[in-house]
Amino acid sequence: MKRMLESVLGVSVTSGNRIDVLKNGDQIFPAMLEAIDAAERSIDFLTFIYWNGEIGQEFADHLSAKAREGVRVRVLLDAAGAWELDTDVVDGMDEAGCDVRWFRPIKARGALQANNRTHRKLLVCDETLAFTGGVGIADVWGGDARGEGEWRDTHFRVVGPAVAGLRGAFFDNWAETGTDLVDEVDRFPELSQPGELDVQVIKGVAEAGNSDVWNLFRVLIDCAEERIRITTAYFTPDEEILRRLLNASERGVSVEVLVPGPHADKRLVQVASEASFRELLDAGVQICTFQPSMLHAKVLTIDSSVCVVGSANMNQRSTEHDDEVCLVIFDEAMTAVLDGHMDEDLQRAEPIDLDEWEKRGLLQRIEEKAVKVIDGLL
Repeated sequence: MKRMLESVLGVSVTSGNRIDVLKNGDQIFPAMLEAIDAAERSIDFLTFIYWNGEIGQEFADHLSAKAREGVRVRVLLDAAGAWELDTDVVDGMDEAGCDVRWFRPIKARGALQANNRTHRKLLVCDETLAFTGGVGIADVWGGDARGEGEWRDTHFRVVGPAVAGLRGAFFDNWAETGTDLVDEVDRFPELSQPGELDVQVIKGVAEAGNSDVWNLFRVLIDCAEERIRITTAYFTPDEEILRRLLNASERGVSVEVLVPGPHADKRLVQVASEASFRELLDAGVQICTFQPSMLHAKVLTIDSSVCVVGSANMNQRSTEHDDEVCLVIFDEAMTAVLDGHMDEDLQRAEPIDLDEWEKRGLLQRIEEKAVKVIDGLL
């Protein structure tokens, strides 16, 4: 599978990486802030969501403090995902010396480009330590997914050769700001190999046709022999990915999908997801909905040996319209950790029963058909 993905996607697998799995805001935010505080030369920070609130101000304060110390701090915010952020927060970072830029300002773009966003979440410190995953900078990600106000998410701390690929994903988006990509601060150091993980960094880019993330999902689903486990915030796969999931289940592969339940943050997307439930359930796919809070993690595991983590959901926005970044990790132990997290989440989830789903009301059925018209944008 490793050789196949290298050939299909044209991206080499790097060895010797170490990855720490961070679960929910209680672990994620302190680790990121600690890395920012320890940075000595450079900080590159890219995010889709940056909302007003305590954690947003805390990140701004820490980034500003490092800029005042002389660390080069570059901040790239998606103009759609962070559009509500107070100008005071941005101005404060600017005044401290942070180089804050907006990715694809809405008013400066045509309708097509305005639809194509960067959904990547990246923090790279001193060119040697990186973070990526699903978490945005907002108070809803605080806590430990104990209730409605504490979203469930997963993020990853990366050290090793894979950091170069993640930094490349930052450069890819920073290049659109019209400023220099590198300067005298950059050293491009030889990256150490502190761990044993083989990792492939896949950049999904909004483009005509399907992205590398789409090809990644397609190949892994087709290769699965025993089990496919999907945790995703937004589940609206296109017809090709859906067909492959159905085929996998019908050939005897166990397919499990965990999606948000009563606290889904986007009901329209949830309805679009539900439109495919009957077909999936009829094919034997197991679908469960997370109950305590909004589920925002993005994790795919295959045959207990390969896992995909990062910013991409299994939806058409991630495979066609948005820039994403994913880590493919070829390791049974790491996959077991993520499968264990899914097992824990399933203890707080409700399964969808096919017989009960068939009894859903007429309004629900009408909504499912209506949203099919636009599900390619969701």
